[in-house]
Amino acid sequence: MKCLFFLLLIIILKVYAQTNIPFNSPRWKITAKEAVLEEYLGKPCLKITNGSALLSDAAFRNGIIEFDIAIEHARYFPGMGFRVQDSANAEEFYLRPHQSGNPDAMQYYPEFNGSGGWQLYYGRGFGNAHALPFDRWLHIKMLIKNDQGEVYFDDEKEPVLFMEKLKRPIAAGMISLENQWPVAARYANFSYTATDDVTLKSKPVPFEPLPAGVITTWQVSSPFDEKLVNNKPLLSSFDTSSLTWQSLTVEERGVADLSILAGAVPGKNTVFARVVIESEKAETKKLTFGFSDRAKLYFNGRLLYSGEDNFLSRDYRFLGTMGYYDAVYLNLKKGKNEVWIAISEDIGGWGVQAKLEKIL
Repeated sequence: MKCLFFLLLIIILKVYAQTNIPFNSPRWKITAKEAVLEEYLGKPCLKITNGSALLSDAAFRNGIIEFDIAIEHARYFPGMGFRVQDSANAEEFYLRPHQSGNPDAMQYYPEFNGSGGWQLYYGRGFGNAHALPFDRWLHIKMLIKNDQGEVYFDDEKEPVLFMEKLKRPIAAGMISLENQWPVAARYANFSYTATDDVTLKSKPVPFEPLPAGVITTWQVSSPFDEKLVNNKPLLSSFDTSSLTWQSLTVEERGVADLSILAGAVPGKNTVFARVVIESEKAETKKLTFGFSDRAKLYFNGRLLYSGEDNFLSRDYRFLGTMGYYDAVYLNLKKGKNEVWIAISEDIGGWGVQAKLEKIL
């Protein structure tokens, strides 16, 4: 009888720990061009276009978030934010209905200082292929435990996405339901449970060590106007004397997310990422690199490369994702050499990565 009593007590505590919040509750702060309480496919719901519903008092750090969503077969990006700190800093998960069945049908990314980094955080741990249903309710269940998370659809036993490394600092925050697009997304049956008692099925696979030559630490300047480097084949101390610098270490894939240090805004949408290369002798090495969105690479003060990696810049399907797509050959002198890359940002992620390779 004692065991049964404790079992019932645990069940009761878990039930009471789950917080169900109807959308007519004043706890929701709804900001949207259209936000309508209605019944859809047999469920009372909140229809949102061009906006969001924010649960500002959630104080959610670890636990479970559940809701139903009904989406249309159109190009838009409905989803949710969790551990939301403010309007510019959150963890984000969203669907791409127009990419149903493709590897980018869904995506997780961190937002730092107003920069949603979907061009930097893709592939393993960030997105997954899955068919998305239309004209019916899809149940989404998200489990969050410290720096990892899982997403489940409907009654599937295995997660459709394992977020094996959440990128933002672990901190309690708000929860938001997001649809910043004119096509409707409908949400129903929202609940959350704030608890550290969460068990994930998925086990992370260690990343391979970064290969030799990957630049693991960058010196990053304060932001400035991209116009500073327009038609600028040579850099002088006059151009850069007012800049301040911070050190930024790359994450396990070798990516430096520049928005961790500052947000890109009009008039201050560019930073320099620089690295000093000490060479024991005069020789030539290959520098392979990636960036988002535009770059001008200066080697020992002289412009060596200018390129674009914007959304749709390389072909009509190109997302602007960052990778080792470009290379230059550096004629190193003996001693100190400097690479400065001016990185300019529009949308989708502000980043850089590079590796220095010997020429055989």
